[in-house]
Amino acid sequence: MEQHRTRPAQYGPRRGRAPLPPQGRGPVAGGGPRRAVAARPATARAPAARPATRPVPPVARAVRALRGIPNPRLTGLGGGLFCAAVMLVLGFLDQLLFGASLTVYGVLFLPVCLLTALWVRRGDLLTAPVVVPIAFAVGLLTVAESGEGVGGRLMGLVTALATEAGWLYGGTLVAGSTVLVRRVRMLRRRRAAGAAGPTGAARSRTPA
Repeated sequence: MEQHRTRPAQYGPRRGRAPLPPQGRGPVAGGGPRRAVAARPATARAPAARPATRPVPPVARAVRALRGIPNPRLTGLGGGLFCAAVMLVLGFLDQLLFGASLTVYGVLFLPVCLLTALWVRRGDLLTAPVVVPIAFAVGLLTVAESGEGVGGRLMGLVTALATEAGWLYGGTLVAGSTVLVRRVRMLRRRRAAGAAGPTGAARSRTPA
């Protein structure tokens, strides 16, 4: 009987057949074209929405403007000299530009009173409402109608004081109100510093 011979299994590739190229891994053996891989389109990111800027209220603008003003600290005597000197200069300017108008002089007196009350130091707060009327009378000499001699000047000054008493009282009220507000704030800071201890006491030393 004939015995059939069994051939060993060949695990390698058969001869005469080229191996199949891997898909998506370079060119095919023999110079074949490479498969193009479709790229995903990059999604465009939407720009982040910027927060809308809120309009600044007029009160906040006024506070910022006041903070930008110089903030010196004047003694009681220095505040009186400052107010009197400024009113003299404004009186001369009023005489040159507006023909010695008492109304213009009174209007200019109000901001000077405010600055005097703001710039006087905390220890001399009560002097601001006192020096303001004196400075008003000193500057009024430049715009008041005066006659001949010293008596005529005094009569003109008294007449101007009587007719422009409203501006005098208004400026004194502005200075007194500002001093009162500063005094209340100073007392509140002292109370808060006493309740908070040494840390609050260090903060309360900032000028009011």
